[in-house]
Amino acid sequence: MTAHLDDIAANPFVESSERADLRASVAAFAAKYGQEYFRECALEGRKTDEMWSEAGKLGFIGVNLPEAYGGGGAGMYELSIVMEEIAAAGTGLLMLVVSPAICGNIIARFGTDAQKQQWIPGLADGTITMAFGITEPDAGSNSHQITTTARRDGDEWLLTGRKVFISGVDQAEAVLIVARTEDAKTGKLKPALFIVPTDAPGFEYTMIDMELQNPEKQFQLFLDDVRLPADALVGSEDAALSQLFAGLNPERIMAAASAVGMGRFALNKAVAYVNDRTVWKTPIGAHQAIAHPLAEGKVAIEMAKLMMQKAATLYDAGDDWGAAEPANMAKYAAAEACVKIVDHAVHSMGGNGLTSEYGLAPMLSLARIARIAPVSREMILNFVAQTSLGLPKSY
Repeated sequence: MTAHLDDIAANPFVESSERADLRASVAAFAAKYGQEYFRECALEGRKTDEMWSEAGKLGFIGVNLPEAYGGGGAGMYELSIVMEEIAAAGTGLLMLVVSPAICGNIIARFGTDAQKQQWIPGLADGTITMAFGITEPDAGSNSHQITTTARRDGDEWLLTGRKVFISGVDQAEAVLIVARTEDAKTGKLKPALFIVPTDAPGFEYTMIDMELQNPEKQFQLFLDDVRLPADALVGSEDAALSQLFAGLNPERIMAAASAVGMGRFALNKAVAYVNDRTVWKTPIGAHQAIAHPLAEGKVAIEMAKLMMQKAATLYDAGDDWGAAEPANMAKYAAAEACVKIVDHAVHSMGGNGLTSEYGLAPMLSLARIARIAPVSREMILNFVAQTSLGLPKSY
């Protein structure tokens, strides 16, 4: 039975014409830069400033942010399209995960009107970049053990603590810091979110040397009685856990989008190669030992993408808790698919897979990030075991 056009338009498995147009526009934009540009920036110590600036002017960076403050008025589904297509072109903009997805969403949903006016227009057009600081040296995956503290000093706040593996601080105007405040009644520490300018007195950072070809770097942060005005607090000092969901679900969705894009890039490279490379009478892609792992990768990446789209759809509908499970599952599935696809792609190309000419070897380490950050595969499995299966906590 032939579906009517209005039925197709309502089909959640078929992207709307607006989303299809966005995908095509981002793909065309990203193709102008591509893997060679990304690699040159990384090797020469340059940032991807030209690409970031153009993406902002085209409205791609802030596509998820409110129109009233200069954004595109769409949602995480659209921002995940931007991330996926950029990664599928062989490049990357890590700060898309952090600046518009985490920080932008949190400020848009929980910030005051003054905070929105101050920050969102710049976050949307890319003229302002904001980093996100949650991970600590001794807390790691256990965000309940964060020790960075915020204490009141009159109408101001004083922040003290350390953060580690914080992306892009050297290119950010501010960092959204997860700290803890003390409950006056119970004495217990509660998480709260603060916007900290990177030029604030008492705020310092040092780069962490990483074995990665990536223009965007990782940093340790040191906060020594950083004095902040009262309006540096985002949202309620009593509601940061719920506010964190507004940022961490998008973080996982964007991590999945990046992994899906990287997987697509590696798969396309490998398919083109094995379709052309002939050792005996037929291209090596005719051999099942070559074809089947690549076909399995295609299946896995498409399944991960569907879960990512489900997570984005639920998040955009305002269902933070409903989005948590698919967001974590999408990140897990996309990471596993990406790592395996990159490995199979390199292996199917033999020695050429390790050459600079074909550009796949650096992806062996870049793809691995997807399994580790922003949350490890093991912690995602813990989440699924406990929340979806009802199993007891193991830690």
